[in-house]
Amino acid sequence: MTILTTEQTTTRTGGRIEIRGTMHPRFDEVLTPEALEFLAQLHDRFGQRRCNLLAARDDRRREISQGANLDFLAETRHIREDANWQVAGTGPGLEDRRVEITGPTDRKMTINAMNSGAKVWLADHEDATSPTWFNVIDGQLNLADAIRRRIDFTADNGKEYRLGETTPTIVFRPRGWHLPENHLRYVDERGQSGVVSASLVDFGLYFFHNAKELLATGTGPYFYLPKLENHREARLWNDVFTFAERHVGVPYGSVRATVLIETITAAFEMEEILYELRDHCAGLNAGRWDYLFSIIKTFRDRSKRWVLPNRGQLTMTQPFMTAYTELLVATCHRRGAFAIGGMAAFIPNRSDPEATARALEKVSADKRREAAAGFDGSWVAHPGLVATAQAEFDEVLGDAPNQISRQRPDVHVTAADLLDLRIEGGEITVEEGLKVNIRVAMLYIASWLRGTGAAAIYGLMEDAATAEISRSQLWQWIHQGVVTQDDGIPVVRTRIEGCIERVLREDLDRFEGDRLDEAAGLLAEIVLSDDYPAFLTIPAYKHLTKDTVL
Repeated sequence: MTILTTEQTTTRTGGRIEIRGTMHPRFDEVLTPEALEFLAQLHDRFGQRRCNLLAARDDRRREISQGANLDFLAETRHIREDANWQVAGTGPGLEDRRVEITGPTDRKMTINAMNSGAKVWLADHEDATSPTWFNVIDGQLNLADAIRRRIDFTADNGKEYRLGETTPTIVFRPRGWHLPENHLRYVDERGQSGVVSASLVDFGLYFFHNAKELLATGTGPYFYLPKLENHREARLWNDVFTFAERHVGVPYGSVRATVLIETITAAFEMEEILYELRDHCAGLNAGRWDYLFSIIKTFRDRSKRWVLPNRGQLTMTQPFMTAYTELLVATCHRRGAFAIGGMAAFIPNRSDPEATARALEKVSADKRREAAAGFDGSWVAHPGLVATAQAEFDEVLGDAPNQISRQRPDVHVTAADLLDLRIEGGEITVEEGLKVNIRVAMLYIASWLRGTGAAAIYGLMEDAATAEISRSQLWQWIHQGVVTQDDGIPVVRTRIEGCIERVLREDLDRFEGDRLDEAAGLLAEIVLSDDYPAFLTIPAYKHLTKDTVL
């Protein structure tokens, strides 16, 4: 292994990017002087706007905490009422998205996803990836190799993995605007160091190395955009795309972006988000787990009205979730955009065929509901679910690639519909509430700290979103004085602290290097504190990178 020194980084008029991480084999193929130059230019132009938008998020959250109500924006009414504009829509290779498989970009998972039979692979550097320095840059190498069909892998047991003849269209998901990349440093022209945006790093490296190759092979540089909170953040992405296309020398509009509507504030600005990205936009996705996390986070300190029950009761058939998904479908199809449904996270278990059959029935019902509601496709987390999900969309779509032309004039969703969180029979209990949240959060954090961001937990493929729900509910239940209904005992700090300790010592299997003690400490820190971290991954990232930043 070698280390790239500051003297080897690219310099220019304006800022520069310095590398603070170890250079593993082939990393120099990704972190070329030209690519670092491109990242520096992205930060020159867009770094401060990103910081300003993150500050505006904090201001808006404070307003809501103090009683401000969410509603559709009066100042953008003219955009919503103008029936004439449409988004760019389908790009080459994106016409049919009925099943999309999601997952991280390590070499084995890349090949499995490309051989899964899905129409699209969401190559994920966000919630399904633990952003170790190795994972971030190795993932870029694996993507470049997959795009050029030069990827293979041999497991420790000798099993070989190679690409099949037919592969899905790749849609890459960079990390969200809120996350830094600590293994790089931006230094401006005055010599002042600044934070490097993980979003711009992930996007910039993927686009710089692959945009022309993707277009030459008949697809294009396609992206999923996570965690957007408003249309101004979408505008920033659109400006990034426009600059990148010009800089690299590909036609304007080559990019196609699908935006995850996974925050409650973005749900009130769906049309505005589409409008800002209209020349680069393919559609919206119903990111349902992060959406629930956002609701809890946004209203965590308002009143008991905003408290949600056990996570197992937070289904897509609850009225406020139905309102959210119906509004998304209606909005997308009105503007010529894809509407992509949520994740099926079940992991088939060969040793328990009865449990697998029951789970597949639930997956079928979920995808049947989405297809009937007008969604054009949906997500699965495991290759074993592709056929089940596709069968439900085949039944509705037939030979048509999508149902974008299907309008939903019957949908009339109000602000009150989106914000009515009442759940009939909802309850908060010890086993399915407190303990499930603690177990899932602790096990996921430990996996993330070990470098695995898509973790198999109790038969489900969990990512950061479910851990975010779990820790956020625990924090809110403490601060809202919730009482568990099965025993009548208040949820207070000492009770949660003791429960974390008991789960750690009694409920979980242990092995060398499991990092569960560190995960338990981090969970206790963020749940028992008066301060609420906006994202679990921000304090966790400090743990992840404490020994790897040079």
